[in-house]
Amino acid sequence: MTTQEPRSKHARQFGLPVATALVMGNIIGGGIFLLPASVAPFGTISLLAFAVLTVGAIALALVFGRLAARLPKTGGPYVYAREAFGDFAGFLAAWSYWITTWVSNAALAVAAVGYLDVLVPLHESKAATIAAALALQWLPALANFAGTRYVGAVQLVSTVLKFAPLLLVAVGGLFFFDPANLGPFRADGQSPMGAVSASAAILLFSYLGVESAAVSAGEVRDPRRNVGRATVLGTIGAALIYLLGTLSVFGTVPHDRLVDSTAPFTDAVDTMFGGGWGGTAVAVAALVSMVGALNGWTLLSAQTPYAAARDGLFPQVFARKNRGVPTAGVLVTVVLASSLTVYNYTVGSKGVFEMLVLVTTFTATVPYLLSTAAQLYFLFSGRAHRVHGARFTRDAVLAALAAGFSLWLVAGSGYEAVYQGVLFLFAGVLVYALLAARKQARAEDADGPAPQLPAPREREDARA
Repeated sequence: MTTQEPRSKHARQFGLPVATALVMGNIIGGGIFLLPASVAPFGTISLLAFAVLTVGAIALALVFGRLAARLPKTGGPYVYAREAFGDFAGFLAAWSYWITTWVSNAALAVAAVGYLDVLVPLHESKAATIAAALALQWLPALANFAGTRYVGAVQLVSTVLKFAPLLLVAVGGLFFFDPANLGPFRADGQSPMGAVSASAAILLFSYLGVESAAVSAGEVRDPRRNVGRATVLGTIGAALIYLLGTLSVFGTVPHDRLVDSTAPFTDAVDTMFGGGWGGTAVAVAALVSMVGALNGWTLLSAQTPYAAARDGLFPQVFARKNRGVPTAGVLVTVVLASSLTVYNYTVGSKGVFEMLVLVTTFTATVPYLLSTAAQLYFLFSGRAHRVHGARFTRDAVLAALAAGFSLWLVAGSGYEAVYQGVLFLFAGVLVYALLAARKQARAEDADGPAPQLPAPREREDARA
């Protein structure tokens, strides 16, 4: 069983509004400002992928809500996998999710610098670009060191501030919509299923975060009630903005220009209002959005290893908290993300950024799949209390849909991303072996030396 979450004056700081803002803020990060250009090469069939992805994300949100009601503890997918399948499955969920969080932070920082360059020209100096990317990661980390109440405040403010420009494009862009800008329905040389799968794998990067409230359940007030509601409300709200925003950009920016765009929302606003202040306003909104996402993801990157460390499945340094925040986890993950960011710019950011997105898709589906499998296990093993009849059928169908959705995303990630992701997972297996060995050794030391059996010859003499 997972150990109980200790209570402190810093715990249970998030109510329903802040928990919903945490989910929406983590989902609506830098992705929405890059999505249209990322999927434009696949054609407008990517809008169909968006619809399918939204249905899958909502199914995942509902599953996480049900799991959080059963196990309202910090850790999310780690807690569910460990409760259902034991330590090793819990470790794999924690390890894979941890990889997802800090790799996503590196990718978000790279994306944020692109919009910062609109405000402060950085492209002429690689050193300045790297310094800006690192600052964008360390400022949210410092906010986390200040305590969970400050994380919640930053998340709520950043979520509110970025809605005005996003709604401007998502709703206002429909009035400037021109069907001639949509381009081809499907890119040449791809099957419809292949185009949908490939574009969905990229789009999932912008949906990462549906589990945010579940992962931070230990910091949510009345988690059995609020985690599920915040997860569903945050996912639906983000999905509506995503769909409207992408459709508006597709219809306002000509397809041939959109394919090569590095700031598609800026291009859309410039088209709507003839340039001028539009590009600057969208760049500011993008930065606010990404900093808010980095703020939330930095907290999440520490919560899962914190929960695993308390159970002896991660190094114990991750289990230490200060002001309600696992400070060691925040520090380690921001250092890893910063190192990856420097590497990103050293070898060339564009190709590495795209690969990072696909790697996070694969690593995210591992804890998603384990969580849905845990829900199916709880349902069919009879361990899901008070679930029967129509509710049982509904929960089983949702879990099966979410599991199939996760497997489909693994296939859409591509061979290279799956290859690299599997290497990350296998490295985790070695870490688990060392930690499990240390845990077993400590248990044996606590119990005292095991009784020694007599040698075979001595046993024969005793029988004689």
